[in-house]
Parts: sequence; structure tokens; C-alpha cells
Amino acid sequence: MEPEDGTPLWRLQKLPGELGLQLLHKIIDGICGRTYPLYQDYQSIWDSTEWIHVLEDITRFFKTVVGKNLSDEEISQQLNQLNSFHQEAIMKCLKSRKEEIKKALLEEIVDISSAQLQDFDWQLKLALSSDKIATLQMPLLNLHLDVKENGEVKPYSVEMSKEELQNLINSLEAANKVVLQLK
Repeated sequence: MEPEDGTPLWRLQKLPGELGLQLLHKIIDGICGRTYPLYQDYQSIWDSTEWIHVLEDITRFFKTVVGKNLSDEEISQQLNQLNSFHQEAIMKCLKSRKEEIKKALLEEIVDISSAQLQDFDWQLKLALSSDKIATLQMPLLNLHLDVKENGEVKPYSVEMSKEELQNLINSLEAANKVVLQLK
């Protein structure tokens, strides 16, 4: 069977319709930190290489659909090449476990970095001159961060010009917007 354009789940067509819901729920269990389904249970349907692709494709599909918060119509468009059994099974799984998948995705994002800001302090200085320029009049910000990583607090210090500070503020605002969209 060859892949059909626009259908990342084309390998699912080999699975008998009555087994679809069971497999999809087991894959969602895997996404949510529990055990993924075992190849042994499906070796009569797919060879080992296909099985890996099935797991990857379905996992990627669920993560993408939930992560992008696609509407039912948009999801249906992506599934239009699948038979009705599989389409219904996927939609049922998404409806019943969307929040669980979303929570797992948020946990993945949080796990990217275990570092947490414990404390910060800042100090504004005005550089009046340098060894190259007699009158500089340049404001500088000293930012001191205490970051907790793996139970250990590490101090970091950064000196920034006005432009560098503005870039940092813009980056933090953009990151905050992303976090707010995920809530």
C-alpha cells in the first residue's frame, strides 16, 4: 500500500476497524506517559518497520492536532482518505482524551528545561567614559539571576546595553504570549 497525499495515517488502513479504537487509546496512553502498545499484539498486521512508522505517525498526528488546536473540520479533512471506522475512532479518541494529550504536551514543554528562576536583582549604571572614548554616557544594566538546576542554585550575571535589554524584554514577552496561548 502506498501513501496517499495528505494522509499521514495511511498505514492504519491495514488495521481491522474493530481494533482501531483500542490501538488509538493505547497510543494516547503512551503519549501521556504510560506504556505504548506492544508490537507483539499487532505483528500479524504490520512488520516491525511499518509498526514503528504507525506509532510515529499516529503519535505525531495526535500531538499536532491537539498542539495546534485544530477544529473538527480541519481534522476531518486530514482523515478523508481513511475509512469511516478509523475516522470515527480517531475523532472519538480526540474528543474523549484531548485534555489529557494537551496536559502531556505541556509537561513535555516544561521538561525541556528543569531550570527555575529563584531570584533576581538588577543594577543600573551609567558608563561615563571608556579607554577609547572620553565621554560615553552609556547606560548599562547589570542583571543577577539565581537559577535552580537539579536542586542546586547557580548564580548568573549579565551586563547589557539598552538595545540588548530591549531584545531580552521582547524575547520574554514573546515567550509569555506562547505560554498564555497554551493555557
